[in-house]
Amino acid sequence: MAPLPSDPAALAELVCAGDRRAIARAISWIEDEHSSAGELVAALWPKTDGALVVGITGPPGVGKSTLVGALVREVRNAGQTVGVVAVDPSSPFTQGAVLGDRVRLVEHDTDDGVFFRSMGSRGRLGGVAEATALASAVLRAARFDVVLIETVGAGQSDIRIADMADIVVLALQPGSGDSVQAIKAGVMEIPDIVALTKIDLPGVDMFRSELRLALSIDPDKAPRLVEVSAPNQTGIDELWAAVVSCREELGDAAIEARRQGGLEREAVAAAATRAGARAQQAIDRDPAIQAALAQLHAGTLDPLALAQLLERHTGGDA
Repeated sequence: MAPLPSDPAALAELVCAGDRRAIARAISWIEDEHSSAGELVAALWPKTDGALVVGITGPPGVGKSTLVGALVREVRNAGQTVGVVAVDPSSPFTQGAVLGDRVRLVEHDTDDGVFFRSMGSRGRLGGVAEATALASAVLRAARFDVVLIETVGAGQSDIRIADMADIVVLALQPGSGDSVQAIKAGVMEIPDIVALTKIDLPGVDMFRSELRLALSIDPDKAPRLVEVSAPNQTGIDELWAAVVSCREELGDAAIEARRQGGLEREAVAAAATRAGARAQQAIDRDPAIQAALAQLHAGTLDPLALAQLLERHTGGDA
């Protein structure tokens, strides 16, 4: 087996040709902030159109991973290829994904039409990792028909998936909390579809009624409600049909507007992350900043003044 090229342009060519090792290497470069990652992304970016990107989010324990596996089965049965990016909790020791891909999608291990990559959230808020959007771009450049992004267990404010996906599916289950309260939460403002999972559980009738009542408060903005039981594939065809229908109803212009807005917000988030890293490095290493910290601790310098000093020392304020 020939070694993979170290040249980013050559690696990008292999990614676009669907080479699975190259796809994995490209995502690793992005995750690890390899010195050539920027050139690689620049080479891939013009070739990232085409795929339908679907985000799967929801609270911990609602069955997102099982739902993703069932959707992969449905997409493959339709003759389409699918790439999956799954964001897992990070190990506090290695920063790697705690769950990892060995426990997911085992049935698709030998299927060339499926590519799966798990990544640790590395402490990033919003239910996704910093590299998630660019990993999705790699899969789009590799010409997968569908890209599924599974978030880590999301809370009310974990809405970053909306910046990365064309269609957002929120998974909820009976017993996951009062639906009227949930409808007020930030995460309830982003889905196009709500997937009611584990419909064989006790309490599903009451939860369904409460959720439908909550969704009917603003019918013009209400997401579709689909009931599924992923382990036996019940309702998965209906869920996928709802995804395709939502995409068609939105149309190309609305999808493009979503993508452009998401890219802008991702760029701002990336810039903020890098600024924070530079500030922390200055705190750790810059004698002038460390002297200012001593003043802060002594009460002779306020936090805003320290922030302004950090901006000047890290290039944030010319």
